[in-house]
Amino acid sequence: MVLHHTFIDTAKQYGNKMYIIDRTTNRRITYSRALIASLILSEKLRKYDPGFIGIMVPTSAGSILSILASLMSGRVPVMINYSTGAAQNCEYAQKKCAFKTIITSKALLEKIQCPVVPGMVFLEDIMASIGIVDKLNAALRAKLPTPLLKKTVAQGHEEDNIVILFTSGSEKDPKAVQLTHKNIIANLKSLEQVYEFSSADSILGNLPLFHVFGQTAHQWLPIWCGMTVVTYANPLDFKGVCDVVREEKVTIMAGTPSFFWGYVNKSNPGDFESCRIMLAGADKCPDALRKIFMEKHGKVLLEAYGCTETSPGLTVNTPQHNRPGSVGRPLPGVRVRVENYETGEECKVRETGKILVRGDNIMKGYFDDFENTSLAFRHGWYDTGDMGWVDEEGYLWHVGRLKRFVKIGGEMVSLIKVEDVLDKILPEGAKCCVVEIPDQTKGARIVAAVTQQLDEKEILKKMSEQLPNIALPKNFVVIPDLPQMGSGKIDFRTTTNMVRDMVSK
Repeated sequence: MVLHHTFIDTAKQYGNKMYIIDRTTNRRITYSRALIASLILSEKLRKYDPGFIGIMVPTSAGSILSILASLMSGRVPVMINYSTGAAQNCEYAQKKCAFKTIITSKALLEKIQCPVVPGMVFLEDIMASIGIVDKLNAALRAKLPTPLLKKTVAQGHEEDNIVILFTSGSEKDPKAVQLTHKNIIANLKSLEQVYEFSSADSILGNLPLFHVFGQTAHQWLPIWCGMTVVTYANPLDFKGVCDVVREEKVTIMAGTPSFFWGYVNKSNPGDFESCRIMLAGADKCPDALRKIFMEKHGKVLLEAYGCTETSPGLTVNTPQHNRPGSVGRPLPGVRVRVENYETGEECKVRETGKILVRGDNIMKGYFDDFENTSLAFRHGWYDTGDMGWVDEEGYLWHVGRLKRFVKIGGEMVSLIKVEDVLDKILPEGAKCCVVEIPDQTKGARIVAAVTQQLDEKEILKKMSEQLPNIALPKNFVVIPDLPQMGSGKIDFRTTTNMVRDMVSK
């Protein structure tokens, strides 16, 4: 099974049902029209080099159809991050994956002030080149019986790459993750089972498709279930997102905690009335965020956990099985092992260790990177690089990246834990990011970056009630706007560099 063929099945089955409601361009596209459009576009893409093809288009009908058309034309989409350093990201992707062509749009380049990179092809020019013959040919092909129609597009195998995604690069240079049709299908099957998704659902599509959360939830889940996707290209237009959810009666929302903070702050009562699933992932969901959603909207924010390399879902909380604070239980088909980071032995219940996983959703490997692929797998288990523990009922509690643990005076201190305690004490609206910087005497020092000036003595006094002295920040620095990745995650690498510069001065 390959997912561009699944799209043909779904389009044939649901025909005149609304598939994409694009609120950025005010276009409404049925499954039938999307099938014709993707067939036209796939023919246009055949003239470019085979193999990889870059896609740098905001979440929209254009990006969804470009991905489908790429696969139907026998090409594998390489998704490029346009949120920061777009031109450099294009060149990095071209060099890393050895391809030339990048599908993008003039409107995007103008908006983000990105120079034209050699190899760029504009959607506006492709659209202008479509003639009546192209439309008639595609319309006639779309009428073919499903088995015949599938023979007119690229074939493929479940082990083939469906997409190349880059890791966030929040800690070091991005790696090119190869996800296969089998990987994403495994995740879709699991998610459909635990959340009982159906064609009656409509999902908000506002996460970038260069991020795995958006790729699975917005690109492939609607096709898998025959649901409607309501796209909105700017997840940071918090008021706009609230309006879209209310007006289009969206039933499923997924996002990062930082995005959900924006939505709840800009929302009015009733904005999320239609939502039955609100899923927070990609970062720790604070208790305060869950609380305010319940108080303001009577909605439960469910926390989940995953990685780019795992397509992404690993563990989830569901309406039936929800333990706030945990990241939920493993999805069907996913196995989780927590092992001691020094001995490699499996941890006991409630004992913190490294999180390892296995299942059909785990990536093929990093493209052209044997070393990092080898380091990521141990005896068939993928090492997430995260730390956590499992409780008596099988819920996983995530306590942070191993890289976000710091050894001070022989003790392992979780920066996430320090962050969590500080977050609960901060004044409303304030945010924090806790980092480590080198220290000549103790090897490392903990510094808290906060978004506003604080009474440090009072804050430290409250923190000391929950943390040992060794885990208390030695400095506070004020950074009014903590740097973020395009996904909404805090950019730890940039934040750490900023803190180091500020402290050294």
